Amino acid sequence: MAEDLSKPIIIKRIKKMAAQHHGGAWKIAYADFVTAMMAFFLLMWLLGSTTQGDKEGISEYFKTPLKVALLGGDGSGDSTSIIKGGGDDITKKIGQMNRSEFDDLRKSVDMDALQALQDRAEREQLENLKTKIEDVINNNPALNKFKSQLLLDITSEGLRIQIVDEKNRPMFAVGRAELQSYTKMILHEIGKMLNDVGNRISLSGHTDATPYPSGEKSYSNWELSADRANASRRELIAGGMNPEKMLRVVGLSSAVMFDREDPFSPFNRRISIIVMNKKAEEAITRESLGEVDIHNKEEVNSRIVE
Repeated sequence: MAEDLSKPIIIKRIKKMAAQHHGGAWKIAYADFVTAMMAFFLLMWLLGSTTQGDKEGISEYFKTPLKVALLGGDGSGDSTSIIKGGGDDITKKIGQMNRSEFDDLRKSVDMDALQALQDRAEREQLENLKTKIEDVINNNPALNKFKSQLLLDITSEGLRIQIVDEKNRPMFAVGRAELQSYTKMILHEIGKMLNDVGNRISLSGHTDATPYPSGEKSYSNWELSADRANASRRELIAGGMNPEKMLRVVGLSSAVMFDREDPFSPFNRRISIIVMNKKAEEAITRESLGEVDIHNKEEVNSRIVE
């Protein structure tokens, strides 16, 4: 017992402390989650209350948002409700455009304005190509001396580049489809620049009214003009033009005169290269597929005569 009394008595006291504060970060994360879920269900409700025509209109907007920037106005699903696009009842059609009305509006307003904008941009692109070709001709001594034989202008079909004969400087050997060396050089330089635009090319050969010596029954000006056009096509490709750009190669003999007052003028012997705009390209494509009515055919023929 004496030994037990001599041992020290150790008392352990455990001090209890209040739990530490963990912060409110979880509350922010939870609020973000709830907000995202609310936005998701709101999106699903909007999709459920939007007609198929409205959905296609929204899709068209994101494909070509410039239409709304140019034309303004509300969306195609305008409604009497404060919230555009659905109204107070998802089955309600009042205040909304059906598919046919939307298509009519797009054709009569949006597409017309966009087409005009596209035509203007395409014309500016062809004007820039015309200016570039003129600069190359003026700055290249080898080409500058043939300047009088190179005629450039903008027509209803696109940019027209005509290479015409002169009395003492023909493009081809007399009565043949063999190009002179300087004609090849001109076509090579032009071929390099035609790849700068995505437009397709139409090429036509022309002769004057002088009949071919062998007569019309064998080899005539029709065959000669077609052979000269095809020879010019080969030289454009040799100069670097993409062969896929060529859409049409035709020989027109003396049917379309450059100088109508003088059918035997050397200016009637020419090669005409047209960098076509989209309208001319589509007209030729439809005509080839037999989809052009008589009025469109007359329009195409009038362009050719120009």
